Amino acid sequence: MISTISVTRFSAAWVSVFTITFIWSGINPKDLFTWILEVAPALIALILMAATYNRLRFTPLVYLLILVHCIILMVGGHYTYAEVPFFEDLFGMTRNNYDKLGHLAQGFVPAIIARELLIKLKVVNGSWWLVLFVLSFCLGISAFYELIEWWVAELSGTGAEAFLGTQGYAWDTQSDMAFALLGASIALLTLSRLHDRQIENQS
Repeated sequence: MISTISVTRFSAAWVSVFTITFIWSGINPKDLFTWILEVAPALIALILMAATYNRLRFTPLVYLLILVHCIILMVGGHYTYAEVPFFEDLFGMTRNNYDKLGHLAQGFVPAIIARELLIKLKVVNGSWWLVLFVLSFCLGISAFYELIEWWVAELSGTGAEAFLGTQGYAWDTQSDMAFALLGASIALLTLSRLHDRQIENQS
């Protein structure tokens, strides 16, 4: 079992990192409209976790992954995904691929969240059904996010160009979903055993 002191310290560290990154992200962002769109999911995640904390406690792994994903969103919101400095000309690529990191995380992080919910709520029986449901869930999230991007682009016109971050790539939507699937697959392959141990420690 995880001690109350450890949980308190972990929670304090989590909130501190989130808050500091959020404040930094909101200081003179490249494009305010894009910043709002990109940071909104991180704020929604924070609100949902706070609202359900007493009824549903996730493992430390899940909370850590959510924080990492929130940081990715807030960095992308600050610079816009097409202009994150470190990813300019990375490995000689002419395209800034920070958005692909974001979509990789869009599969990687929800995969462990979905896995934990399915296990704790006993939704499925059998490891292969668990894998199938998790991958399907992550692809569904990725596809729905692409629809949201489309709706935002239609409603706001050119104002959503930085949010879309296609950078002229014709297959951007398909590659985004492929990266989400790749992220979910990597998460299941690399973290399932650690995740199982943490779930057991909570029981």
